[in-house]
Amino acid sequence: MRGIEITPEHPISELAELGRTAEREGFDTVFASCHYNNRDPFVVLDRIAAATDEVRVGPGVANPYETHPVTLASRIATLDEASDGRAVCGLGAGDRSTLRNLGYDRERPLRRVLEAMKVSQKLWAGECVDHDGTFEATDAALNYPDAVGRVPAYVGAQGPHMIRMAAKHADGVLVNAAHPKDFAWADEQVAAGLDDRPDDRGAFDFAAYASVSVAEDDDDAREAARPPVAFIVGGAAPPVLERHDIDAERAEAIGEKVAAGEFSAAFEAVTPAMIDAFCIAGTVDGVADRIAEVLTYADSFVAGSPLGPDPADAISLAGAACDRATRE
Repeated sequence: MRGIEITPEHPISELAELGRTAEREGFDTVFASCHYNNRDPFVVLDRIAAATDEVRVGPGVANPYETHPVTLASRIATLDEASDGRAVCGLGAGDRSTLRNLGYDRERPLRRVLEAMKVSQKLWAGECVDHDGTFEATDAALNYPDAVGRVPAYVGAQGPHMIRMAAKHADGVLVNAAHPKDFAWADEQVAAGLDDRPDDRGAFDFAAYASVSVAEDDDDAREAARPPVAFIVGGAAPPVLERHDIDAERAEAIGEKVAAGEFSAAFEAVTPAMIDAFCIAGTVDGVADRIAEVLTYADSFVAGSPLGPDPADAISLAGAACDRATRE
């Protein structure tokens, strides 16, 4: 997979055009990020599907808390029908602080994601489902099973247990990281999960889902990286912070500012070391070099937001960086 993430923070007509640009630049999968304060990702993905011919489209990633897993499965199936079989399901536990702000308790995230994925696969196969676990469903079915094919299911993951679960059960994993150190560690978790993977589950795709900020000017790219890095570092687990020698107290303070809506203060508190650890930021050459390092561990690459100061230019530059990384 050579994917790209588009954040639905722009008018929908512009987002559809960005999807068209991504296809033109050689990306084969377009993900739309899922945050309640942005536009509805499924509406955006439908418009992108209508504006393109071949790229796969899917949420990157949806969570099974704010939407019931059966309803979420139906939305993915509808997208698959609308895109003529091009849907891909990105499923994850969701951002803890965002869910808390909406009044959801993110209980038993690994089990919830696994159950949501398994139930979805049964529904897409035309089965009627009864389920009693982290959520309930009785006589649940889709009344349009002929329109649904096999939808690839990717699990968005950062922690060891979620990565291993994905390697055992899913079609792929979207590891949300940006530094080769993190992917070297993730590679070990993937290997452990694959040891328990049944042969009949087929091939597995270890995809790097990395925040990328690329521009003609290195300083511009790094400045544009501050917002996503603030969100990432604010929610990073202590072992991840330790791996990159990031001050835990400063990271916690950034997380508190994000949770309180003090975004400008959070972005200003991001350090150069945080940008280096949690984003691939720079010019085409620098970004290409980092992508090539990451791909020594991962099977495929997704260029995640922010991409850069100018969205359309950044998609083209990210495409050039991916070309260079895989060619050299």
